[in-house]
Amino acid sequence: MPSPSPKTSAPSVLVIMGVSGSGKTTIATLLARKLGWEYRDGDEFHPPANVEKMKGGVPLTDQDRWPWLEAIARFIDDELAKGTKTIVTCSALKKSYREIIVDDRKGVRLVYLRGERALLEGRLQSRHGHFMPSSLLQSQFDALEEPGSEENPLTVSVDATPAQIVDHILGELKLAPSR
Repeated sequence: MPSPSPKTSAPSVLVIMGVSGSGKTTIATLLARKLGWEYRDGDEFHPPANVEKMKGGVPLTDQDRWPWLEAIARFIDDELAKGTKTIVTCSALKKSYREIIVDDRKGVRLVYLRGERALLEGRLQSRHGHFMPSSLLQSQFDALEEPGSEENPLTVSVDATPAQIVDHILGELKLAPSR
């Protein structure tokens, strides 16, 4: 019997993507707890110079992002090689970025957290202790290329509670909570 297609089999790595304020960290943390999976925040892979630029309200360029995306891709490859079930967050705004971190890796699935600008802007303005200012949200929407069907994303509206979003993701991906 042939093995399941990577597009239909249960993933072992989830990449949670979306613009700033879409809830990537919140959803990934809740999913990891429910599934008993590892979790890494993609922001941890940014070089210090990127963090300083964002703190200063300066949007990142593609040149700034390449080392960050390559670090996330190496992390995903390591997790796949170890057989560790993992969730990683990454804005993954452009298709070219997703080609670096997702590409044709078997067992990796993209979850796109989609929200309207006004909702996300309100979230960013009430967020404390994060280096990404709400003033950069528009630059993220400007750069965003929503994933197309050829990328097989699970697109989820963030206009719900975190618990509802997590339950929706679990149901759509047919993943059973470990706890």
